[in-house]
Amino acid sequence: MAGVGTNEARFRFSANGETQRSRPPGHPGIATSGNIPIPPQAAQAPATMPQRLPPLNALRLFEAAARHRSFKLAAAELNVTPGAVSHGIGALEEMLGVELFVREPRGLSLSAAGEQYLPYIAEAFSLIAIGTQSLPDRRKRRSISVTCAPTLAARWLVPRLADFRARWPNTDVSVDTSRRQAGFPVDGFDFGLRLSRGPVDGASWQRLFGERLVPVCSPGCRAMLTRADGPPDLTRATLIHVDTASQDWQAWMDGAGIDGLDLRGGLRFDTVQLAFDAAAAGLGVAIGRRPLVDRELAAGTLVEASATSVETQTAYWLCEAPQASARADLVAFRNWLIEQAAEFLESGEANRHG
Repeated sequence: MAGVGTNEARFRFSANGETQRSRPPGHPGIATSGNIPIPPQAAQAPATMPQRLPPLNALRLFEAAARHRSFKLAAAELNVTPGAVSHGIGALEEMLGVELFVREPRGLSLSAAGEQYLPYIAEAFSLIAIGTQSLPDRRKRRSISVTCAPTLAARWLVPRLADFRARWPNTDVSVDTSRRQAGFPVDGFDFGLRLSRGPVDGASWQRLFGERLVPVCSPGCRAMLTRADGPPDLTRATLIHVDTASQDWQAWMDGAGIDGLDLRGGLRFDTVQLAFDAAAAGLGVAIGRRPLVDRELAAGTLVEASATSVETQTAYWLCEAPQASARADLVAFRNWLIEQAAEFLESGEANRHG
């Protein structure tokens, strides 16, 4: 047989005169059926002889149903209905002129013809998989789905994704920032980044980092609030509130042991971003959550209006779906997130606010 590289099908003769084919060596992890008897007339047929082959989809239905001994399980694997599996296999049996399955009230079993046919079909699909995997320079793209709150995605995750993409250029990342979070914690996603007091049943959880509350404002605003020999006087400031974090000011006051601030007035916004923008514009003092406010603090558009920061009772957690440990790219992404969180703690929040 003409060589086709390392993946060629190899034939040898057995003691009884039948030709046997052995699977290509050196491909661990691809399940094949081993040595399969090849009828002499098939082995000696010219390679160019036209052959009428059954439809590939029908063969996929047969292989899955034979492996599971169930039309229902085959349908679930192939994302079709059991009726479609039954119909497709019936058409295949009609084309071949034999019954491949014995349909009984107790379940499904292979007929003698099905038992004989299955090793060839399983081997064929294995060889297709081997050939596909061995294509030179084949781009193997995978996609990772992450659900995350919009502010954390914009201010912590997205700025770091360039590093992940540089390391794994053929892995795509899809970030969903909708607030639905149905099926908490990660329904329909590979990973979720969640702000929570602690782990919730239903997924594997890894604590990434905590957060701290600190008042922030523009440099000009702090200068106006600062007296000659003391810290900024927040009682003279316009306080900026966020509707979705309405308790932040009170939590900071309680943790810092400060009172005397009037929390009833001030400016109110429905997003953290608008509150930070208003503070940067000199409109007042907002409560910043580190690390969400780190970008503005590093740029100097916002500065701390108090030397006191207060740790919250919540933290950012990485939760993962059950399949996350079964794929190398998902394991790599999880480890990368944990690494990024550790670097953040070492170089940023931990050093400044430990």
